[in-house]
Amino acid sequence: MRPSVILALSLFVALPAAAQVRGLPVYNSGIPRGMGFYGDIGFPNDEAGGGTAYGITGRAGLGPIGFTAIVSSYNPDGPVGSDVSVGATANLRVFGGPLVPLGVTLQGGLGYAKPDAGLLPTEDITEWRFPVSLGFALTIPNPALAIKPWLAPRVDITRTSVDNVSSTDTEFGLSGGIELTLLNGLGVHAAYDRLFGGGPQPGVFALGAHYSFRVPGL
Repeated sequence: MRPSVILALSLFVALPAAAQVRGLPVYNSGIPRGMGFYGDIGFPNDEAGGGTAYGITGRAGLGPIGFTAIVSSYNPDGPVGSDVSVGATANLRVFGGPLVPLGVTLQGGLGYAKPDAGLLPTEDITEWRFPVSLGFALTIPNPALAIKPWLAPRVDITRTSVDNVSSTDTEFGLSGGIELTLLNGLGVHAAYDRLFGGGPQPGVFALGAHYSFRVPGL
């Protein structure tokens, strides 16, 4: 095993990158009734690399089952350049419904990134993330505005490879936030995410806007 590969792996593993896609929180705020599109801007703390991230998420709800797809571009502090990462989740509602304000959602997800190398499956550095969370969301209806605070503890598994030399870390994560949605489906949201481990504890704060709409039959 080349010493340079071992050194690169150790240095990269020591650099935390919070959440499922780089620079954005892990969202688990329930399953939408229909379709939804979310745009986010994330602000990682210094332990998460600093800088700014931008993300676009599509959500779909099929009764008690939901899916999301995520793309993010993260520009950390330091040299100019952005890292692109992608992710997806599958969600299952275990409690709640249209007439029940409290919803509980089990979520499993994955994220994929190749920092400083693009997304193509070449050698160098490859990062996989596997968040598994249980989300609790409370919908507070109002005449013109739905308010939804949510909280989601999780197990966060990260597998990093450098030229086929791999390392796996498992940490506890916690994310939470609030969504404000008008009757026409337009809304804004905010969220915070943090990892808790023996070393650095990276955190991410994000703000965004969204639009959701019903689809006949869903």
